[in-house]
Amino acid sequence: MRNPFARALTLTILTAIMLTGAAGSALACGGLVTPSGTINLLKTTTLAAYHEGIEHYVTSFEFAGDGSEVGSIIPLPGVPTDVIKGGDWTLQRLIIETQPQPEATGVQFLAADSAGRAEVLLEKKIDALDITVLKGGAVEVGNWAREHGYFLPPDAPEMLAFYADRSPIFLAARFNAERAANRGVQTGQGTPIHVVIPTPNPWVPLRILALGRKDAEVVQADVYLLTDRRPETLPQAERSKGFDENQRGLIQEVSEPASSTLLADLRSDRGMKWLPESGMWLTYIRINETAANLKHDLAIDASGYGRPSPLAAGYPAASGAAPWPVIWTVMAALVAVAFLMVLTDPAVRRQAARVFRR
Repeated sequence: MRNPFARALTLTILTAIMLTGAAGSALACGGLVTPSGTINLLKTTTLAAYHEGIEHYVTSFEFAGDGSEVGSIIPLPGVPTDVIKGGDWTLQRLIIETQPQPEATGVQFLAADSAGRAEVLLEKKIDALDITVLKGGAVEVGNWAREHGYFLPPDAPEMLAFYADRSPIFLAARFNAERAANRGVQTGQGTPIHVVIPTPNPWVPLRILALGRKDAEVVQADVYLLTDRRPETLPQAERSKGFDENQRGLIQEVSEPASSTLLADLRSDRGMKWLPESGMWLTYIRINETAANLKHDLAIDASGYGRPSPLAAGYPAASGAAPWPVIWTVMAALVAVAFLMVLTDPAVRRQAARVFRR
């Protein structure tokens, strides 16, 4: 920030948010898988930033309640090249940029592989989290989760199949409360992670947030996009009515060029040096929908010129209508057949001969 006092004020607010959890509790865009009903996932905040063919997926795992261990599973659009600890204030800084704040007082689909056991592609420990990146079909990933102490709710097979049919890559994060206590992690304190994924377009899983929830339960999430151009999304978010808590669905609260101040602050955080100094577009979409109606993901066309992939959004392939290339091929074939039939007619040949003699 150009104004030193403004920068100091922002850092003060960030500190207050991180200490109190006051401005939007953050956790991963994943489904809770735990045998204990006393541990709950709180509201979700995620950044899907995209630059030069790389998605930087930043999210935070936050759990509240009692219990020794809890886990979460996140579908991914591709194989990550790295999973690192996320920045200390990236998500909080985005919240400050886009949401009303109290006065300071003081975040290429692959063909599914359904054969054999789930393949472990990457393992990491980040603070109190055990991170495992898996490749496999719904059955393989489900079996791996159960074998490693994850409890899967009844809707897990359908949910995992929904994702594995499009991409066999999953990130499993296991939160160890005992290790967290040894590290001084307080209840409700988030652990951010930063997943680096080469992919043609960014993508945010949303349906997974409804895993294990009752149909009438409201799922809330904050999704931030940072792209080189104004993106197109599917489904398309509705215009905001001014942070109306009664407005349901995907709600676009902000769509504007990212300020140089915001980008400078984000670049100064851990793992964010890749971010350009200018020229990025900021989109903030608020999810406020019942679990029964949260049936799709958020597909994104980062170029701003094309149409997001219905497949990436989780829509079924169109049936009953041939794709356009097939239609045009059939039409061309019919025209060619008709033309040949005309040329083989003797009367038509005699008429054509007379025309050419003239």
